[in-house]
Amino acid sequence: MSHPARHLFAGRSAAPETTAVTFGVEEEFLLLDPHRGRPVPAGPALLRVLRDHPGPRPELMRYQVETVTSVCTSADELRKEISRLRALGTAGARALGCALVATGTAPYGAPGLSALSDVPRYRGLALRHPALTARFGVCGCHVHVGVATRDLGVQVLGRLRPWLATLLAISANSPIADGHDTGWASHRYALVSQWPTARPPGEWQDAAEYDRVVQQFLRRGAAMDERGVYLLARLSPRFPTVEVRIADVCADADTTVLIAILVRALVATAVSEIRAGMPLTPVPSARLNAGLLAAARHGLTGPGVDPITGCPVPARDLVADLVDHAGDALVDLGDAATAAGLLDQLHLRGTGAQRQRSLWTSTASAAEMVSGLAAITATPAGVRRPHRVGSGNRA
Repeated sequence: MSHPARHLFAGRSAAPETTAVTFGVEEEFLLLDPHRGRPVPAGPALLRVLRDHPGPRPELMRYQVETVTSVCTSADELRKEISRLRALGTAGARALGCALVATGTAPYGAPGLSALSDVPRYRGLALRHPALTARFGVCGCHVHVGVATRDLGVQVLGRLRPWLATLLAISANSPIADGHDTGWASHRYALVSQWPTARPPGEWQDAAEYDRVVQQFLRRGAAMDERGVYLLARLSPRFPTVEVRIADVCADADTTVLIAILVRALVATAVSEIRAGMPLTPVPSARLNAGLLAAARHGLTGPGVDPITGCPVPARDLVADLVDHAGDALVDLGDAATAAGLLDQLHLRGTGAQRQRSLWTSTASAAEMVSGLAAITATPAGVRRPHRVGSGNRA
């Protein structure tokens, strides 16, 4: 049930901006030893295997690989792209004797800077921030949505702030790290938030104000370049898009599609509100950060924080509020039924964090754990595999 205090997000009269709203997704994956579960520095070899296919790219660590979809205009198109790229990565990794796994953190530890990719900007990053970079071999999901201008994109960022925690709760997929349950649904967020620029965007007025903040980060040495300003939602330094970076890499392709269509609908809703002259509802940063911490700790299984009142609210109520807020855009984009079906599946199967914990307690070895995670990773979007969150005993 929706929380009654969120009236400030209610009563929208602006029609959602949905004409040709393009979007795309970047997903980061781990390459794991299928027997011992440790990361395998096979990224460069995998990219050579996949060199004739569009989408795969190197990542910070050699035990990671990133995939990038084409620019899409529909959920069906995006679903096919995500499924294609996951299938390519899965088959290529298997041919190299390792497993492609969608998890925000390495379940059995990672080797640190010894696995750094041989890319000049990554070497520069390690020189500037060695301790942080060593722990930064984590995997996220970044959703890009096209915007007409940078000024408009900056104003959209301010209106995305209240929903970042809910997107994190839906995607949370990193409870296991270094061979133990961390107590977090998204341990990745706990690590990423230590980075000096990994913070929510501000309520900035235009691109000039945004650029001043970016330049302040650069002058202080908090980032090496604009690409290294890791705001949880930002203007893409390379594309004419808003880039929402808050999500863990999602356990399964369906959850990736869900996150992407929710983000696109939120951006379309924000654009409509801006063009209709609707005022921005301020959200204090302390309250926003409290909500992010709650989402990272609990995912969808515990309390969240109401971004308007600061009161504890069941995380699932916040999901319902997000869908209500972006509902008109979901309908006009043709995504309402898809979102509803994917949310039903998410609640049935559990988040990635819940599914990882279920595997962790019910499998007897690292090999079984990795096999289970890899199978979830490889399942094409749209394929319904019955699975209820359960528990067992880990030997």
